[in-house]
Amino acid sequence: MTDRILGVLGGMGPLASAHFITRLTLLTPAQIDQEHIPAILWSDPRIPDRGTAMRGEGPDPLPALLRGIDGLIAAGCGAIAIPCNTAHGWFEQMQAHCSVPILHIARAATEELRSKAPLGAIVGVLGTQATLDMRLYQTSLTHAGWDVITGSPQDMAELVMPCIHMVKANQVREAHAPLMRAIANLVARGAQAVVLGCTELPIAFQAGPMPSLADGKQVQIVDTIDALARASISWARN
Repeated sequence: MTDRILGVLGGMGPLASAHFITRLTLLTPAQIDQEHIPAILWSDPRIPDRGTAMRGEGPDPLPALLRGIDGLIAAGCGAIAIPCNTAHGWFEQMQAHCSVPILHIARAATEELRSKAPLGAIVGVLGTQATLDMRLYQTSLTHAGWDVITGSPQDMAELVMPCIHMVKANQVREAHAPLMRAIANLVARGAQAVVLGCTELPIAFQAGPMPSLADGKQVQIVDTIDALARASISWARN
């Protein structure tokens, strides 16, 4: 049992936030209600698009992000999880504004990867184009000792971004096939593990079976929603 209250800054997208709460609940080692983690979800889908803002083509989401953080702190939250990878482009500004720790999704995924791929292995990263452009995962994973590859420009345009948009439009089952093709293409290029660096991607991944890969190759998947949920559980249980 813990008295620590977790704040969840969500709505980016709404389904990813709801899925995070579900995974937080399922991954918590609890037998009764009172052993679960108190959590408050601030799901605000009105937050301006993060990718568009990074390209300088849309409004800045930071004021809306800070408004959510203030609401969660006012409600008594002792830490904040943000189940949106691209929103971490404003991590420093949010943490500087915030009096409680923000659990960093890329750091959580990096810790998760340690048990899935040896240092020096090739790790593939998929995510929004904005997340890849800001090198949220490439920099941290390379510094940690892995070789990193990302989806090709063609796969990003024809598979990954359409998959993300399908999940946001609640077309979850349709999003599975293009994601599997993008993963298979990374494995064909030597990836031993793949980081699903957008919180829509784990939802698509779980919407169908993992197909057999060519030549019997194996791949480890790092689900960033699960990684952030485990980091949140670790924080709550101290």
